[in-house]
Amino acid sequence: MSALQPFKLYTWPTPNGKKVTGFLEELKLEYPEIDYEAEKIDISKDIQKEPWFIKLNPNGRIPVLVDANRNDFVVFETAAILLYLQQHYDKKNVFGFDPATEPNDYSEALQWIFFAHGGVGPMQGQANHFNKAAPEKIPYAINRYVNETKRLYGVLEIRLKERDFLAGPGRGKFSIADINVLPWVRAYPYTSIENIDEFPNLKAWVARNEARPGVAKGVA
Repeated sequence: MSALQPFKLYTWPTPNGKKVTGFLEELKLEYPEIDYEAEKIDISKDIQKEPWFIKLNPNGRIPVLVDANRNDFVVFETAAILLYLQQHYDKKNVFGFDPATEPNDYSEALQWIFFAHGGVGPMQGQANHFNKAAPEKIPYAINRYVNETKRLYGVLEIRLKERDFLAGPGRGKFSIADINVLPWVRAYPYTSIENIDEFPNLKAWVARNEARPGVAKGVA
């Protein structure tokens, strides 16, 4: 790669924000020419709802990536950002799979990315809302979303049986499929889940990912 300008990342340390910083730190270790500048968007103050931010992301959510290397191209939605970065800047496919030569592995990675986007993230997010932010305690809602989060952990537990990572041949390889799920699962204490001991494969997977220097720095 030729010299690159730093990406501009508008973010906040939520699980979704940490997915992107985790992946960017992994990219930086693999490709030293890559760098980024992060601007914190305090979502508790609704900065993400201000007109200047809405121009970047009409949905008013973090994170948002601006790529100066491609005419300030804007990418929002966490999974879309991960896919964009991997497609354009992971030229060796260290963190992804070539759809032309590895079509099945590529499809598996997409399946687990979409699983997180439509499953773990929304369900655990709702569990967090009803546990921490709702103006009144609604036991039915709390139990429903906490139990659904744990059910989805069970899905990951099944997938990780005799595997190290979610996608790839054999025991798999670390990819954007993993970083797209990890920040939610590692935040289980905030969801009032005491531990994940009943999911030993998942627990080992969390530790395996957190041991990566790039991931550790990016989710800190």
